[in-house]
Amino acid sequence: MNKYSAKIFALLLTFTFLFSNAILAQGSSPDFMRSIGKIYVVVGVIAIIFIGIVLYLVRLDLKISKLEKIIKEHGED
Repeated sequence: MNKYSAKIFALLLTFTFLFSNAILAQGSSPDFMRSIGKIYVVVGVIAIIFIGIVLYLVRLDLKISKLEKIIKEHGED
């Protein structure tokens, strides 16, 4: 597990813990989204978008590192 994977895992674990407490406290009410307020919906959407951006950047970094390694190896020949 590289350092990026560990950081992403820790971030996802933190968000899961934070949101699971809110969900478990409410039970299975049909008006769940209304009862917790709209701000939590906004925070959830922003968190999902942020996680997506972080995953994209990590993947992009890995691809760039791979290309840099190929260029470095090709240049030494």
